[in-house]
Amino acid sequence: MRPRLLACLVLCLARAAAAQPATGELRIRALDDAGAAAGVDGVLEGQATSLHRTFRTEPAYPAVLKTVPFGVYRLELTRPGFAPYVATIDVRSEIPIEHVATMPLAPLTAAVSVSAASETLLDPYRSSAVTFVGAAQLRDRTVSSPGRSMIDLVNMQPGWLLESNGVLHARGSEYQVQYVVDGIPLRDNRSPAFAQSFAVDTMESMTIRTAGYPAEFGNKAGGVIEVTTARESRQGVHGSTAIEAGSHQMLNGYGTINYSRGGTAAGADVEGMMTDRFLDPPNEGNYTNHGSGGGAAGRLERAWTGGARTRVYGYRRTTRFQVPNEALQEEAGQVQDRSTAERLIQMSHQQVLSPRALLRVGAMTRDTAADLVSNANATPVSAAQDRGFRETYVNTSVAVHAGAHEFKAGGEVSFTNVREQFASTIVAREVDGVAIFDDDVPEAFEFADRQNGREQAVYVQDLMRFGALTVSAGLRFDSHRLVVAETAFSPRLSASWFVAPAGLVLHGSYDRTFETQPIENILLSSADLVDELGGEGRHLELRPSRGNFFEAGVSKSIRDRLRVDANYFVRRARNMTDDQLLLNTAVSFPIAFSRGTVTGFEAKVDVLRWGAAAGSIAYSLSKGTGVLPVSGGLFLGDDVEALFNEGEEFALSQDQRHTVRARLRTGVGSRAWLAGSLRFDSGLPVEIEGEANEELWIRQYGQDVVDRVDFESGRVKPSFGLDLSVGMKLTAAKRGGLSVQLDVANLANRLNVINFAGVLSGTAVGPRRTAAVRLRAEF
Repeated sequence: MRPRLLACLVLCLARAAAAQPATGELRIRALDDAGAAAGVDGVLEGQATSLHRTFRTEPAYPAVLKTVPFGVYRLELTRPGFAPYVATIDVRSEIPIEHVATMPLAPLTAAVSVSAASETLLDPYRSSAVTFVGAAQLRDRTVSSPGRSMIDLVNMQPGWLLESNGVLHARGSEYQVQYVVDGIPLRDNRSPAFAQSFAVDTMESMTIRTAGYPAEFGNKAGGVIEVTTARESRQGVHGSTAIEAGSHQMLNGYGTINYSRGGTAAGADVEGMMTDRFLDPPNEGNYTNHGSGGGAAGRLERAWTGGARTRVYGYRRTTRFQVPNEALQEEAGQVQDRSTAERLIQMSHQQVLSPRALLRVGAMTRDTAADLVSNANATPVSAAQDRGFRETYVNTSVAVHAGAHEFKAGGEVSFTNVREQFASTIVAREVDGVAIFDDDVPEAFEFADRQNGREQAVYVQDLMRFGALTVSAGLRFDSHRLVVAETAFSPRLSASWFVAPAGLVLHGSYDRTFETQPIENILLSSADLVDELGGEGRHLELRPSRGNFFEAGVSKSIRDRLRVDANYFVRRARNMTDDQLLLNTAVSFPIAFSRGTVTGFEAKVDVLRWGAAAGSIAYSLSKGTGVLPVSGGLFLGDDVEALFNEGEEFALSQDQRHTVRARLRTGVGSRAWLAGSLRFDSGLPVEIEGEANEELWIRQYGQDVVDRVDFESGRVKPSFGLDLSVGMKLTAAKRGGLSVQLDVANLANRLNVINFAGVLSGTAVGPRRTAAVRLRAEF
């Protein structure tokens, strides 16, 4: 199909509608015993999706609960003088659900008691592994370093791990994580060193997927993190503000104000931060690691007559930070300054076409920029960078409910512009007699380029329910053009079987994936510069990754208190994506291995409620193997010739065998709570760059850091962290109020090494014991 024809098809399909994956909408109206509209207080709760929303209906305005993840929910409505109204609602369609509740009069002689529901603990129709993070978890999260709050929450889930500087990996996939914010995908690297963070305080929930992707998800499929921002139906003026202060001179501030009246809602946010530990340093000295930044956002939403609604949202954020030095660089007086900035505007519109059909349209434009400046004392290389990425994006979909089927068809088109400027000058070719660069590597190097890209996709999918059997099937077609031009068909299939007497769900899935190259420094990584950089090898073309992902799993409820989830997965990919760090510059270049395989097992136990306590524990076991040669990257000289050995197998840099995450929270009285969390990582592989030189490593990173590496096993020694949090609501207001939270992370004050001396990942250490306090006010 011709690209122009495909673009037209995407733009015209269903007259355009914004993709809002696997979420529905509830419109709740309450009537009194005489049939008149009534104002009531309500709670919608779903244990399987970690959703707990409070709301109020007014006689003139029904409550509209948006972006409710597919699942089973318990609805409870209360009003003085009336008995509580309780119903179970199954949200399984994107078509808005109208629910009218008639409030029964309270009995005159008997008290009515309504217990918390447990029937929502297990979703009997979920056909793949999905993890949910609800508003309570977002609100009570442990205070994190600036830019890492959402990253740290995702890292607590099974199948996820972090490398240095907050780079997330989903089941061994590097650089292949996408965020979908209110239906609009952001597919570039969102770790602190690359892009702007998300304001967690604006979020209502997160849905985290690592398998069973509907066909509407494409481009990056290592993991999908769906973010829904808070969209309350509360009338009038309301908002919140929060301030966090902690170790390393950390200070965060955030504020939001919202106004709703009738079908119109508007809001604005501001945020700012500063810290003396922004990135993960290569040693405990934590030299030159200051970061600061801030931003502002605004939104406007309007509900029109006839089931239509339009929303506009935009923000601007900037961050400035330093690259932390190794000890020898600090002695030389090196300073490397980096900055990132992003502007974004997005629009979405939905139209109810009929009681069984919904139309959505979405569009986004954004501009992301990043640069690096080195001072005159930089060593062993002085590097400079100025790169930018512009994107204009439109997506469309139409959803139709027909009996046992939930059909959806749509498409998307993205027009991009990538610009890159990079320069480096060799300052020192050796350190203490150890060669850093070959004599053939030129002293100075410069690169500049700009290219336009285009990506298009169309898809169709169907979610089917036949009694205890649920099947999700879909097909996606992608066309990609940036540096290389390729197309791909991606079938998706998942299914589940609900064994009701046993409280058991069996599920399995297959995902065919087509994952495009990362855009960060993609032009330089794709250029054949072997001769110019003093090499004697070859340059292999960097191409999109194509994978086959398999999963089989089980979910089981136990005594209405516990839920156990267990999954086994296999991922196989060609042109498996990774990245290569250029010395200690925090600048990385995309690469790909010829083939890669990741296998693993995950298990998680969620405790719904045990008295006043609730919590979870998760375990992951995985093994990742890559096959050479490597393509892309920026490799200087001949020191990395081994990376081009055809057919050689090796452990992936994210090959961490054992990972444990646990959290326990308990109420203390009616207004306070106490929580503890545990993190264990068995250690990532050690990637020795050149010949081992322990004496030089000790000078660069320190004896304590070197002692945390097991050179015989070729891995970093296990890391461990125990965190403690205590919170209290200082005011007893039903809505709003003042609360305080105190966190202490890494109680044991343990030194944890993340990566060590890697040709791909460098060296990074985690923080020692830190403390922070958060004060939050709502009105």
